Amino acid sequence: MFAGLYTAIITPFKEDLSVDFEQLSTLMQYQINANVNGVVLLGTTGESPTLSTSESEIIIKKMIALNKGQINIIVGVGTNCTKTSIERAKKAEASGADAIMVVNPYYNKPTQKGLITHFTTIADAVSIPVLLYNIPGRTGVNLSMDTLKQLSRHPNIQGVKEASGDLQQIKTICTTFKDREDFSVLSGDDILTNQVIQFGGKGVVSVISNILPKKLKECIDTLLQGKLEEGNRIFKSLLPIMDLCFIETNPIPIKTLMAREGLCYEIFRLPLTSMLPENKEKLLSLKAISQY
Repeated sequence: MFAGLYTAIITPFKEDLSVDFEQLSTLMQYQINANVNGVVLLGTTGESPTLSTSESEIIIKKMIALNKGQINIIVGVGTNCTKTSIERAKKAEASGADAIMVVNPYYNKPTQKGLITHFTTIADAVSIPVLLYNIPGRTGVNLSMDTLKQLSRHPNIQGVKEASGDLQQIKTICTTFKDREDFSVLSGDDILTNQVIQFGGKGVVSVISNILPKKLKECIDTLLQGKLEEGNRIFKSLLPIMDLCFIETNPIPIKTLMAREGLCYEIFRLPLTSMLPENKEKLLSLKAISQY
């Protein structure tokens, strides 16, 4: 299920801060035209913490109804409440999602035992694939190697988006699971993608593919085919945009750059705000996307 390029898609807003469903549909088609392997709705990049329950449900239903069968759609359903996460997981499944993504519970910092019980209980509640999402920098808790091994035995838990930023941990995880056909390790950091794939990972959940899906798809496919010299050359050409798209909290830079390209408005929901002028100047100094 989880291999190749998945785009963690933004949620575009109108000037009145309402969700721009028409533009979101356009962005989905942009990804389909680039032949990416799938998209992740309602992730961090989609500003999911600021979306109401009704807005989230409408996004899921509309995007699946319009795009089902054209592209794999993963829905982010994770919260720091197991009961709420299960409710969201069931609704996503009922709406036709191909898979769900479940982040580590944030703020309440469960133990490893708590993580195992949390993820297992959610996976037991649905019949579609589950992608775990390990991002301790945002959640305050890390998914350990031993915990991941135990969770990977669950038939519905079929992969992990690994965004710990710990290269040694990432290498150990990739090496451990590289020969498992039923479990995938995906990079959760664009800038580490080439290393993750060379360690044995199977792809990436990407932010910059919001704006460069074709180029990144070419890069990922080339690396997965074992053409490392060519793949790393393409990857190196994308490093400037990768660096600057994380100069401030994601998704602020990527939406700012997309706005320059006419792909969305430069509008965020609080507590996210527009970029600092000096950072924005650096970001917008990048060459036009058509030149990549």
